[in-house]
This record gives sequence, C-alpha cells and structure tokens, in this order.
Amino acid sequence: MVAMQTPAAVTPAPKSGRYRWVICAILFTATTINYVDRNVLSFTMLDEPFRRVMLGLPDGAPLGETEIAQFKERMGYVDAAFKFAYALGFVLAGWMIDRLGTRRGFSISIAVWSVAGVLHGLVSSVMAMSWCRFLLGLGEAGNFPASIKSVAEWFPRKERSFATGLFNAGANMGIILTAACVPAIVATLGWRAGFIITGALGFGVLVVWLMAFYRPEAHPKVTAAELAYIRSDGEQDSDKPVKWRVLIPYKATWAFASAKFLTDAVWWFYLTWLPSFFNDNAALETKLDLKSVGIPFVIIYLISDGGSVFFGWLATKFIGMGWTVNRARKTTMLICALCVVPIFFASMTSSIVVAIALISLATAAHQGWSANLFTTVSDMFPKRAVGSVTGIGGMMGGIGGALLAAVAGKIIGVAGYWPLFIFASGAYVVALVILHALAPKLDRVELPA
Repeated sequence: MVAMQTPAAVTPAPKSGRYRWVICAILFTATTINYVDRNVLSFTMLDEPFRRVMLGLPDGAPLGETEIAQFKERMGYVDAAFKFAYALGFVLAGWMIDRLGTRRGFSISIAVWSVAGVLHGLVSSVMAMSWCRFLLGLGEAGNFPASIKSVAEWFPRKERSFATGLFNAGANMGIILTAACVPAIVATLGWRAGFIITGALGFGVLVVWLMAFYRPEAHPKVTAAELAYIRSDGEQDSDKPVKWRVLIPYKATWAFASAKFLTDAVWWFYLTWLPSFFNDNAALETKLDLKSVGIPFVIIYLISDGGSVFFGWLATKFIGMGWTVNRARKTTMLICALCVVPIFFASMTSSIVVAIALISLATAAHQGWSANLFTTVSDMFPKRAVGSVTGIGGMMGGIGGALLAAVAGKIIGVAGYWPLFIFASGAYVVALVILHALAPKLDRVELPA
C-alpha cells in the first residue's frame, strides 16, 4: 500500500538548537575520509615503483607498452574486487545498521575500512592487493546506509536533500585531498606510506563519531524545540527492523536500485580511471603525470562539491515553494541528467581545458543527482527501512560498478576511453526514465507492522 503525497507544509526552523548540523558535519568528515581511502589507489597507479611491484618486476625494470597494458588489466581486476565487495558490503551494512542501530553499525564499518586502508601499504602482489581492496569495500559500504539513515533520523523531510547534499560533498572533498596530498606523499615517502597514512585517518573519525552521535531523543544537546522541528513531519515509525523479503516486492525499492545500478558505475569509472585518462588519453595534446595530475582534480571536485550542495539545496528550495516532493526531486534530477550528456566529447577533444570543464560539469551533476536519489529512499520508506533499502540500492550500484570495472581496462586498452564516456553521457537519462516508470509519484510506502 502507498500513501499519496501532498505539497510539504512549511514549518520554520527553530531559532535555537541546531545540533543536527553538527551530525551532518561529522557525516561529511566520515565521507571525506571514506573517499580518501578508496581513491589512494587511483593516484598510486601512476607511480612506476608501484607498477613494478604489482607486475612482479625488479626495481628499475623498463615499463614498455606491453607492461603498461598488462598493469591496467590487472588493476581492472583489483578494482573489480573492491566493487564486488562493496556490493556485498551494502547487503551486510544495510542489515547491520537497521538491526544494531546507526551508532554501532557505522562504528564497525569505519573500523573495518580503516584497518583495510592501512593493510594496503603492507602488500607486495596483485592477489594481496585484491584482498585488501575486498576488505576495504566491505567496510566502506557502510558509509552511505549509515549516513542516509542518520539524515532520516535527524532531519525533517524538507531539509533532507540539502543535508544529504552537504555530507555527500565529502566525497568530492576526499578526492580533492587525495589529489592534493597523495601524489606528494608517494613521491617523497613512497607508495606504501600513502596507504598507511591515509588509512589511519579513519580511526580519528571513529572516536569523534562515538563521542558525538546518539538518536535525537536521547541526545543531551538537542533542545525540545529542535526535537519538535526534527519530528515536524509527523512520521510515526517503530524500531522493528524490516526483512529484505518484505522490501523486495516493492517497485519503489527497484526504482532506487535500478538508478543506482546505472549511475554508480559511471561514478566508479571516474574515481578509478580519470588519473590514467589525463595521463595517457591519445586525443589529449597535454599529458599529466603523478606530479601534475593533482591540479585538475582539485578543480574538478571543487566544482563537484558545489554541485552536490547546489542541487541538494535546489530540491529543498522547490519544496519550500510549495512543489510536491516528487516534482521537486525529479525536476532537479532531470537537470542533473542533462548536464552529464555532453561528457562524451571529453574523450574526443584535444584540449585538456575543455576536457576538465566537461568532466567538472558531469561530476557536479552526478553529485547533485546522487544527493537527490539517496533522499528518495527516506521520501518513500519509513526510517526503520532506510538502511536496508539503501543497502539494496548500494548493492546494485556496486554490482554495476564491478561489472564495468571488470571490462574497463580491456576496453581502454583496445578502443580507448570514448566507449566509456559514451555510456556515461546517457546513463542518467535512462536511469531517470526507469525511476519515473517504477515510482511515478514517489508515493509513501506503508510497510506491514
């Protein structure tokens, strides 16, 4: 059964009591570190000593075209290990967070991914690196189910896309920090230090999380006025977790999961292969190495941060104007989808400036898309199901990313980057059509007690 939506009533925010934004800041920081840890490999792949270790070659051995092609193929498999684990991790994380609670469930995830990040710096083979990536994927999968559920617990519906856009901007900040710092660490201290230093950052986030996060009703720093505002939607929800077999039949579940399957694959492609794209794409007149690749990434993901926040705010603005949640979300997502379409030209242009501009627009639009897509889960489902539905969608996104990762290295080696950019340009429009077909009004799902 579903409940029809009506335009959201506008309830002013309380003048005192804004601890929910402290929670949002912690989620932003956790997401930042999450993305630092997963992106270290992308930049380390440009390091010749790392390439030799992964190929089993002695120090100083020459790396010709054959060796580089072999390295890319192996890294495609390593990347696929992370993404398959990420997909599996979403299954486990959504279940764990809905049953153990957000505080304990997210704590376990942070601890697992931090340990895995450090272990990357201790291995010396492709097989061992693949297992480290697998463990990292299992741990990192908990970030978004925990964060989306935290937003559902701490924010009224009208603020959720903005709050999601803010913490989701941590993904871009993580890539910016990786691009700004990791190449320098690798160049001066070696690739092993890059993994160990960044992996250790998560333990600091874990301490802050445990100190700061409790449910709003039990938090000593939440005022009565703020708690009333958080609960202003009048949502009544039990603490009873929802089994997956209950969620699977709903079209709303698959509306979210299908969109994640198509568009997460594109985002994973950006994260893994953009450094290599700027390093060896045949069409570009200017090639970037480990020392120079950081600047474009700072530009790209600063703009992406703006996209995450802006498009999250835009949907909130539309709702404040009296639009239905359905109209506000989908209009914003359509704008995002159309902004990605021109990216196919980035693989064909010889101008690195044009390529950076097109990729910046596409990644900003992806982050805005992601902020609104994630928010559709709490739009359609009660809080007790948010972690599990996000887990199902994240699993599908991980599978999509893993399937693309498994063939990306071969595609690039044979045809270059353009087939992957063509796929990226159309994925969001197709995903929105499927989302609308399965959830035409983003109706509220009424789950059995």
